[in-house]
Amino acid sequence: IVRKGKTQLHKWAERQVLLCGTCLIVASVKDSLTGKMHILPLVGGKVEEVKRRQHCLMFSSAGPQAQTYFVNFDTLADYQRWHRQASKVVSQTISLVDLSCYSLEEVPEYLFYSQDLTHLNLRHNFMSLQGPGGLLNLPRFSQLKSLNLSHNRLGVFPESVCEILTLTELNLSCNGMNTVPAQIGNLQSLQTLSLDGNQLSFLPEELGGLAQLSSLGLSFNNFPHIPGVLDRLSGMDKLAMAGNRVETLELGILARMSHLKNIDLRLNGLRWVKSEALEAVKQVTQLDLRDNHLATLDLSSICSLETLHCQRNQLRALTLSGFTLRTLHASSNRLTTVNIYPVPNQLTQMDLSRNLLEYLPDWVCDSRKVEVLDVTHNFLSELPARLLSSLSLRKLLAGNNRLQRLPDLLDHIPLEVLDLQHNKLGELPESLFYKALNLKYLNVSANALETIPPSSQSEESLSTLQELYLTGNKLNENCAALLVGHQNLRVLHMAYNQLLSFPASKLSKLELLEELNLSGNKLKTIPSTVSSCKRLHTLIAHSNHISVFPEILNLPEIKLVDLSCNELTEILLPDSLTATLHELDLAGNSSLLLEHKTLNLFSHITTLKLDQKPAMATGDSLGSSTLWNHGYSEMSGQRNKLCVSVLAVDRFGDSVEAAYGVFDGDRNEEVPRLLQCTMGDVLSEELLHSSVDSVYMSNTFLTSHRKLGMAGQKLGASALLCYIHHEPSELGSYFSLTVANVGSCQAVLCRDGQPLPLSKVFSLEQSTEEMDRVKLSKAIITEDNKVSGVTCCSRLLGCSYLSPWVLPKPWVRTEPLCSQDEFLILGNRALFERVSYQEAVCNVQAVRDPRAAAKKLCTLAQSYGCRDNVGAVVVSLHIGEDSCTCEPPHASTGIEPRGPPPTPLPVTAPQGDPATPSSSSGIASEFNSETSASEVGSEAGSTASDEHPSTGPTARPERRCSLHPAATLWGPHPVLFQRQPSCATFSSNQSDNGLDSDDEAPLEGVISNGSKLEVEVDIHCCAFQIRSGPAASPKDHNLDKTRSDYPNGKMRRQNSVVVSATNGCLLAVCGREISDLKKSPSTSSLFGKKLSNGSVVAPEDSHNLIEVALEAPKKKSGYFTAPAQQDPEDQLVVPPSLEQDVREQLRGQSPMVPGPPPPFTPPSIRDPVWDHPHPPAPMLPQRDLAPNPIPALQQEVYDTAL
Repeated sequence: IVRKGKTQLHKWAERQVLLCGTCLIVASVKDSLTGKMHILPLVGGKVEEVKRRQHCLMFSSAGPQAQTYFVNFDTLADYQRWHRQASKVVSQTISLVDLSCYSLEEVPEYLFYSQDLTHLNLRHNFMSLQGPGGLLNLPRFSQLKSLNLSHNRLGVFPESVCEILTLTELNLSCNGMNTVPAQIGNLQSLQTLSLDGNQLSFLPEELGGLAQLSSLGLSFNNFPHIPGVLDRLSGMDKLAMAGNRVETLELGILARMSHLKNIDLRLNGLRWVKSEALEAVKQVTQLDLRDNHLATLDLSSICSLETLHCQRNQLRALTLSGFTLRTLHASSNRLTTVNIYPVPNQLTQMDLSRNLLEYLPDWVCDSRKVEVLDVTHNFLSELPARLLSSLSLRKLLAGNNRLQRLPDLLDHIPLEVLDLQHNKLGELPESLFYKALNLKYLNVSANALETIPPSSQSEESLSTLQELYLTGNKLNENCAALLVGHQNLRVLHMAYNQLLSFPASKLSKLELLEELNLSGNKLKTIPSTVSSCKRLHTLIAHSNHISVFPEILNLPEIKLVDLSCNELTEILLPDSLTATLHELDLAGNSSLLLEHKTLNLFSHITTLKLDQKPAMATGDSLGSSTLWNHGYSEMSGQRNKLCVSVLAVDRFGDSVEAAYGVFDGDRNEEVPRLLQCTMGDVLSEELLHSSVDSVYMSNTFLTSHRKLGMAGQKLGASALLCYIHHEPSELGSYFSLTVANVGSCQAVLCRDGQPLPLSKVFSLEQSTEEMDRVKLSKAIITEDNKVSGVTCCSRLLGCSYLSPWVLPKPWVRTEPLCSQDEFLILGNRALFERVSYQEAVCNVQAVRDPRAAAKKLCTLAQSYGCRDNVGAVVVSLHIGEDSCTCEPPHASTGIEPRGPPPTPLPVTAPQGDPATPSSSSGIASEFNSETSASEVGSEAGSTASDEHPSTGPTARPERRCSLHPAATLWGPHPVLFQRQPSCATFSSNQSDNGLDSDDEAPLEGVISNGSKLEVEVDIHCCAFQIRSGPAASPKDHNLDKTRSDYPNGKMRRQNSVVVSATNGCLLAVCGREISDLKKSPSTSSLFGKKLSNGSVVAPEDSHNLIEVALEAPKKKSGYFTAPAQQDPEDQLVVPPSLEQDVREQLRGQSPMVPGPPPPFTPPSIRDPVWDHPHPPAPMLPQRDLAPNPIPALQQEVYDTAL
């Protein structure tokens, strides 16, 4: 209710009232905002309470003609809110309004009443020219100085903007404009004009009349050269023309621009820089020529140059003027030397890394003010003595060279940072630590050091060293005594040396130690004096021989303890643990047994990694041969959260397939974990629809991208997915590896001891094709080579708002595997930035255990200077001809016509609860399930019920190995094994978004709670008793060519696997009754306490993040089914040379039993046109298809008793 005026003559009326900007707007008509509007400026006015009336405010404007409005509110809350907001308005002027990213088509009409508005941001909208709030009405803002209309898809330059004469800053970037109107000359007050990301190729002459224009942005347009009109802009000092088509730079043009100081010509395809005249360019101080195609560069005529960027060219020669040079960045070229004259006495920072330098030029030592020098990744064999004696040098990076020794230090130097990793140093100068008293960081990892120099010449040390990295040398325990003098040491890495022990008395002296890494040595114990290090928060000592748990759990600041891959047998714990401990890794300690009390104490730990391996019955068999096994490692580094997740499923599909993945979210942890939870299931579904690698992998990535929902709008992640599978059409190979990736995660295959990269890095710096594509779509690439300043990757899952510049389309490659393939390495960007492919392969070859190998890679990356999240997966491959244990097939003397299916094998399913382990199963199939902090996999081998052998000749099927599974199983009671899509974040009763199982019943053997525990289970002989269903009718074997959906004769079988993982760890129990396992000391505690996976976010967190797009494919069922495999036992392998003799003997001695067809067509009947499409049998799960014109052979199975 509103009343105008202070007298009682005015009546109260019901009107709509708005507080917009600095004005109070009152409608003149009831319940309507149309017609005449009463505007009351509030700046400088008053807002007072009216005590005579409840919930009433008096608004008064300033000045002699002040007007007053009384506004009465219905509730106290509205009254207080208006009072609070209006009080702010009358006391200050609202001059800046940000309406970016609101999908607006017009400016709100009431905003025009705020005449004090000076800055208006309308970026990322859909503004139109017409309409009451269209761009044609923007001149109504009489005091507007800054206007941002970028990313509005205008298509044309809005000429109405040229009527806002008060503008000093105008941004029209990324609007697809082709021309700039001549009216631009009206904006005489304009100082900054941004026209980046358009389609401009010329500028009007009127632009040259803007005398006050100082900064002009023309980046990512189509200019073939620097526009001539810029010569007239006498006030312009900054010109941005990155991403255009300038191939030749005439220095004479720059000389005519008398005030131009800063020029950006990145990403132009520059090939020549010409200086035809002898005229000097005196005014240019900063020049950016990064990411061009320059082979030589002579800028000696630019005598006032202070900063030069020329990284990532093809420079072989560089000549500069040294009069005023302060900063030089020339990395990633082919330089063998750099010529600068005169000596650059003002030079403070120089980066010459990743070149071909064999020596440093003399002028480097003569320069008096060099503080930072980076010469990493060159071919330097020595460093000049004068360089290390420099009185100005504070940071020297000389890693990855060929240095064999360092010169002795004669005088005290101010050096603070020294990086000498990856050289050939056998020793360090004796005087290093007591001459370089300011040294705080020293990295000499990956050298050949056998000792380190003393910290001082006397007992009293003045060392200020805080970080010391000695990983990958030949140091022994005697070096520990030399560390005592470094009492300020905070970080110590001595991994992968030859330490047999660490003296207890020496460790107690390092009281300020915060991070200690002793991995990969031969330590049997950690000294008890580690308890003296009260500030220790990280202890990493994996891959040793430690049998006694150190006394570290009551340290006040301990956060992370990694004692994996050791020989721990028990843990002696204090009565209570510190609340700061959030990660404890005890995996790989095969003899470690944890009691129920211990697990209760560990319940608060965010990430707990353990191995729990129940003992097996003596009669159980180990099952099929292991073709691959994996290990993984994730380390958060110096970040406070882990943004890398790993997917690892050793038994994917029908137990002879595998899937592995790495997801890196860079700065976010949500997207990697969502991908970890869903991508394996998406791949399983896509395999049902296509057998073409590029199709099912691309669809997997695109579907996963959609499933990210709202979380994927502004967040994204690099993703790498590897799928090991059969190739039925390629008879010469057993398995193939299909790799798909987006972003910067990479996969490397070790073949014959050499690295074979399988992935493609979608980084703007490393992919010319992607850079060209992003430039063509007119994206803004910032100086650090990031799309819109967000990401350096051009393809990601997520980051939907950066489309079409950043796409989710993956790179897909399929590589046939052979016996020469030793292992596969998957890693994120941080790993391979620090560890080269060759070094990674060499280090993994030296370690047999895949988990220890993955740990080693991550530890090396951290010791080499990686401070980011790092993740690695190592998959050990054992694929070869000797892996096959199939019974050799018996060739028929004649070709029989295809008939009905062979006599079914009698198989019955014992009555009992579904998924209850059988103690007398005839199948022996390995169940290796690792559901860990980053693994969302649940896998199981084939399942079958107890067999009742028949006396007839048809009772024995052909025995198959894990390489060649049985093609089909006929019978009235087929045993089906089921697959529940894995999802480490959601339990079955929380599923309502289509991302996990449709089954709401809890799974037997899966227990979880809110805490996070990672349990690795390796249980053999699992056979689940499944209730038999109705009799299955034999499937039709006829192959109809008209129904072929798969090119080149390929057909993907229906992928089936026993998968049972929810948001917790997977405790799969098989081979014995669960009640028996509860009695085992290694598992009794697990059944008494609910445990959960430690790598995924809490269910309530990530559950709310996922929104499945409506167009995303829905699962038809939460389970997939396929026939069970036959019992794999030791087989009789007949050499080819003796096959005919054995066949003749068997004909005379043993009846032959017809069985299912073999997995591969014999060469004798191979279709000569096998590469042509052949129709599949859609209802058959087997992969092998016989050529249509030739009837299938009835194969004969040998009796292994012979």
